[in-house]
Amino acid sequence: MSASRFDVAGISVSPDHFIDGRRVASSDTFECVSPIDQTLLGHIASGNLAHVDAAVTSAAQAFPEWAALGAAARQPYLQRFADAIGRRAEAFATLESHDAGVLRSRMAHGVVPRAMQNITWFAEHALTLQDRVIETPQARHLVRHDPAGVVAIITPWNSPLMLATWKIGPALASGNTVVLKAPEWAPLTSSLLADCAEEAGLPPGVFNLLQGSGAVTGAALVSDSRLARISFTGSVATAKWIAKTAATNLVPCSLELGGKSAFIVLADADLEAAAATAALMYRNAGQVCLAGTRLLVHADVAPRFTEMLRTLVESLVVGDPREAATEVGPIIHPRQLERVEGFVERAVAGGARVLWGGKRHAFGAQYFAPTLLTDLRQRDEIVQQEVFGPVLTLQTFKSDDEVVDMANGTDYGLGGVCYGDESHAIAVAQRVRTGFIWVNSFGIRDLAAPFGGIKRSGVGREGGEWSFEFFCDVKDVVVPKQPFKASFSHR
Repeated sequence: MSASRFDVAGISVSPDHFIDGRRVASSDTFECVSPIDQTLLGHIASGNLAHVDAAVTSAAQAFPEWAALGAAARQPYLQRFADAIGRRAEAFATLESHDAGVLRSRMAHGVVPRAMQNITWFAEHALTLQDRVIETPQARHLVRHDPAGVVAIITPWNSPLMLATWKIGPALASGNTVVLKAPEWAPLTSSLLADCAEEAGLPPGVFNLLQGSGAVTGAALVSDSRLARISFTGSVATAKWIAKTAATNLVPCSLELGGKSAFIVLADADLEAAAATAALMYRNAGQVCLAGTRLLVHADVAPRFTEMLRTLVESLVVGDPREAATEVGPIIHPRQLERVEGFVERAVAGGARVLWGGKRHAFGAQYFAPTLLTDLRQRDEIVQQEVFGPVLTLQTFKSDDEVVDMANGTDYGLGGVCYGDESHAIAVAQRVRTGFIWVNSFGIRDLAAPFGGIKRSGVGREGGEWSFEFFCDVKDVVVPKQPFKASFSHR
């Protein structure tokens, strides 16, 4: 029996899974609590083995017909899906702000429009995946992108809507069926996505939603041998377990993981612009995998840069993310807050100096003050490990070779930022070992471009043709140019 919907700030939310085109309740539930003020938002259905089996079974049964439609016939469904998201733009912005503590203003003006584009852009791009012809003297090769099958999508709590649609878009557009596992700490906008899928008229089983813990629901999902692909964004530790489990069934994985990205400020940088961009690293309370959290600043300009940044940070508004003026909101969960606090305490005990912040913020129970630490060594834990909170580190350098070594001196390789004279900055950026790096900018992302990291920051690329390469099986149909004569002769 399905549980009744509940209300969050006037928005009706279903607590149930979405399987085979209908809502499915569970006798087990977990609490959904707002990080803003610890208000209980609702009790969410927690998936068990039976729910996972039902979702994957439904997706597997729906796959042949959905795949056979072709990209052109799938596009209207996905356009309606995007339109349904757009009609709920205010609801998505409000709900994710309550649920994940993200800035409502950023949701309304950036994330929701991007979520719609994540669906429509890939639906349109799928139309280009016709037979590609490779001509050789012997044959014509018709290279096809065939849908792979049932795709498991597992998303994190720091940007649930954007990251879910970023994966759902190409997966559905290329003809796969989807089982989405919602993040336990921020599940509500995933539930609203299921409402949008239903409104768009997606056939039952094409889109399924599971909710619950990673240890139970997530583990059962990635262990299912019927999966054709697993797309995961989250922690390195979880990714290792997923990869090991998927390997038993030879299921390909796309793993977008954490970062410890360098923010390089060269001596010839526009310091005012660099400082303004560095202040953006505190956005979303620093809970952004691609943030440049390691400030590597040329020794000649470090004092001026630091004071410019200090002035900007002192003006940051820490507060309720639902308010338009707020620039820094809460940490998602008490456990994550304790983790952030522990990193800072251990760094200080090891000799680091706090330039500002370094402690919980007075605004609320789950807030941590924007923090900058210095007097650090390259081997220090806080330089090497992802904190995922509003904590930056500052180190200085004297040469390009030195800063490149520092930038490359961690096990991560997701993103980076480099400020300086353009040609100089490009030359340095090209030497940094990372999946991408912004020059004199930050956060520019285009759906046609590749996104992903190296080393412990992930496996594979998402975006544009790279998403379709992952979500599809590439097949070569070989047509000979001359009559073919079978022969065992090697002459």
